[in-house]
Amino acid sequence: MEASPRVAMVAGETSGDLLAGLLLDGLRGLWPELTSQGIGGPQMQRRGFEAWWPSDKLAVHGYSFELLRRLAEIIGIRKRLRARLLQDRPDVFIGVDAPDFNLGLETDLRAAGIKTVHFVCPSIWAWRADRVEKIRRAADHVLCIFPFEPELLARHGIAATYVGHPLAGVIPLAPDRVVARAQLGLGEGDAVLAILPGSRSAEVQYITPKFFEAARLIHQAHPAIKMVVPAVPALRERIEHAARACGLGEVLTIVTGQSHQVLAACDVTLIASGTATLEAALFKRPMVIGYHMHPLSWRLMRRKQLQPWVGLPNILCGEFAVPELIQDAATPQALAAAVLQWFDAPPERIAALQQRFTSLHQSLLRDTPRLAADAIRQTLEA
Repeated sequence: MEASPRVAMVAGETSGDLLAGLLLDGLRGLWPELTSQGIGGPQMQRRGFEAWWPSDKLAVHGYSFELLRRLAEIIGIRKRLRARLLQDRPDVFIGVDAPDFNLGLETDLRAAGIKTVHFVCPSIWAWRADRVEKIRRAADHVLCIFPFEPELLARHGIAATYVGHPLAGVIPLAPDRVVARAQLGLGEGDAVLAILPGSRSAEVQYITPKFFEAARLIHQAHPAIKMVVPAVPALRERIEHAARACGLGEVLTIVTGQSHQVLAACDVTLIASGTATLEAALFKRPMVIGYHMHPLSWRLMRRKQLQPWVGLPNILCGEFAVPELIQDAATPQALAAAVLQWFDAPPERIAALQQRFTSLHQSLLRDTPRLAADAIRQTLEA
């Protein structure tokens, strides 16, 4: 049997942990005795990953004041991790997303002769095109989750493989709303709004109050709409406090985790921009995308934005398939009005959106764990 490599990995935040967990499935299919260590979360640890630090240590919001408050801790972690990996060298280092943390680390490890793979191409097609040179220096190979990315990277001399989006294989093409509603105690005929304000601490600070104030307005207009909020365990208490502060303590149903069940069960979702918006599209759900961050972070990001869209569903569709209300536009009144428009929309509009999202789902559906593992094996053999 082929000798199992020793793999070092870094995944930041909940979405990176999910992606890395699926990648580990593919790697273990090739090497059942695989050793994997580094920075990761519960999905990775369930696959036998040894987490020297938890992935939520890298969860930050924006890249100015929020980051500066935790910059020293994050730099310290990266310095200690780099020293450890240079002393006890892995066969390959895989950075899963988290480009601000991983690209610099990959550059140092690659310069020392360690093979490096970056999983999830940074969004150089959406903003921060200057990262192309960083990627070229950092990665022996890039695993891309969108089909147009390898050609873009090839123009810059960067080896890459399209592996599909892992979530497209996890989420069924036809989600079962009836089962999801039964699991959450919702009736088949209920009108259901899913509210997903984000999985980061600062998103609770900046986004949750606006989303919950919008929920209060929606409840005043249509008291029969059921509202469900999936909360990451570490933030549930803060989310419950925000609900009470808006007078929604008895209106919102807050559940721990279960974001996929909630998206499968809902009719419409009010959702923070990020990976969760793609999940909502794969569940074929109408949505309103909202986001709010520190004003300085927003000004810096706007300067680097290359496309008119922020939400992944709109970027991939190449148009405003669903509303986006970002920063100053994300007022509770505007968010509430956009959500209610979906509840009042004619069936043919909903059906057209669902068909668009089904086509998107099919374009992203590949055997991601196997394709990614094969690309990593070829990188090791090169």
